[in-house]
This record gives sequence, C-alpha cells and structure tokens, in this order.
Amino acid sequence: MKINGALGLAGLAAVALFVLLTPLPAFSQNCALCYTQASSAGARMIQALRSGILILVIPPTLGSIGMIFIVRSKNNQFKRDESAGEDW
Repeated sequence: MKINGALGLAGLAAVALFVLLTPLPAFSQNCALCYTQASSAGARMIQALRSGILILVIPPTLGSIGMIFIVRSKNNQFKRDESAGEDW
C-alpha cells in the first residue's frame, strides 16, 4: 500500500504536532527512589547525574543513526543493481 506524498507529509506533521503539544510531565515518569535521591543531592551530584545520563544516551543514539545510514546505503545499492539488470 503506497501512501500519497502529501498525505504522508500531513500525517508526519500531525504526529510531530502531537508530540510537541504533549505535556512535559507525561515524558518524565520517574521512579520515586531516583527522584528522592536526586532532590536530596547537592549541585555536584546533580551535575554528575546529568553527565551520566548523557554518557548512557549518546552511544546508543549514535549507533542507531549509524545503522540507519548503513542500511539506507545498502538498500540504495541493491536498488541500483536491480535497475541495471532491467535494461537487458
């Protein structure tokens, strides 16, 4: 099933608008222990916690982006090979 370009773009815009308008507390469902420990910690501990979160988030994100580029380039490579064979 192929979706029309304008319809797909409108759907993507609707999803993006929904995500932007969703309240921030809906994204921050934390456990009580983490909240209690972070609220009772000093400024250095809070900075260390933020740094730790970034260290844990950045490598999987970069790995996912890298895999997307690899899969996309391989997909384009196979499409070029198939189209070259149809000229015969």
